[in-house]
Amino acid sequence: MKLIFEKADLMKSVSIAMKAVPNKTTMPILECILIDASSNQIKFTSNDMELGIETIVNGRILERGIIALDAKIFSEIVRKLPDSQVTMSTDENYLTTISCGKAKFNIPGKSGEDFSYLPVIETSDCVTISQFTLKEIIRQTIFSIAANENNKLMTGELFEIKNDTLRVVSLDGHRIAIRKIVLKDSYNDLKVVVPGKTLNEISKILSGEVDDEVTIYFAENHIMFTLDDTKVVSRLIDGEYFRIDQMLSSDYETKVQINKKEFLDCIDRATLLVREGDKKPIIIDIREDQMELQINSALGSMNENIDISKEGKDIMIGFNPRFLIDALKVIDDEEISIYLVNPKAPCFIRNEEESYVYLILPVNFNSMR
Repeated sequence: MKLIFEKADLMKSVSIAMKAVPNKTTMPILECILIDASSNQIKFTSNDMELGIETIVNGRILERGIIALDAKIFSEIVRKLPDSQVTMSTDENYLTTISCGKAKFNIPGKSGEDFSYLPVIETSDCVTISQFTLKEIIRQTIFSIAANENNKLMTGELFEIKNDTLRVVSLDGHRIAIRKIVLKDSYNDLKVVVPGKTLNEISKILSGEVDDEVTIYFAENHIMFTLDDTKVVSRLIDGEYFRIDQMLSSDYETKVQINKKEFLDCIDRATLLVREGDKKPIIIDIREDQMELQINSALGSMNENIDISKEGKDIMIGFNPRFLIDALKVIDDEEISIYLVNPKAPCFIRNEEESYVYLILPVNFNSMR
């Protein structure tokens, strides 16, 4: 095999493929990137058996072939090569020579025969949206998934399609994040739970351009994203997702309209007095057209007033400030509406169309004041 690349093209494709290389595995072949130039295209494939990536690389084939190279070593070499043309060649013993400028590396390779190729996905159920939209949906929900695997479903996100609407939901037991978008066409109803790891890696590959599209294919046990020259295939998380609609309510006793940036900046200032790992709530006291935010900790205390527009009853309620910050950071609206019932019921931050909904459980602050 003999291939020629521009360093930038090679680096881009290696970076994409590295996202599905496992950190630890009992199958050494999966620690490799498969370089397949056996046809008219050069493809890089990586697979950790949960997430798999195949990307087409811009380059020239002088001699066809296929080889698997240790992903970490290959990636580090490519990253540190000079910005010039890169030549790769392999001999019959899979020894691979990588030349660029005056630099020349010889590294051992492996036969690609034992490599686990990506599963073939039936491509009947699919949805096409802009890469910008998907990147935004992930950004606006991914922070609400659970970090540990005590409940596997909480480590993923629900993708639910009904007619012409895609709803994406994440939750971790303390909060829920929901984003809804209207699709160009109507589709068959479906629900799948996509691993958070997959969505994090997809987000890094997406261009974020409105005019670039991504097509999402749904199969029984897998989901596939195709974008530009790259395919990403992931296993789905098995199980029945939580009944989200039973947790949502349109009832409220208090509605607050507030400037989002002012609210976020105030909470951000308050967290200066909270050490990492401390569970100090921020107490929100809503009276008339004023919201007072208070925090007390071993480092000191702080209180600040913000002008608001209020409908309904006065209320005092406490929250984990980090949960409020996470939600507010991903909302693009200048003014937001907050709906509250009582100090023990969740609050909702949502817009009129409910294209976004953030539910946050309060904390009991009486014993912490």
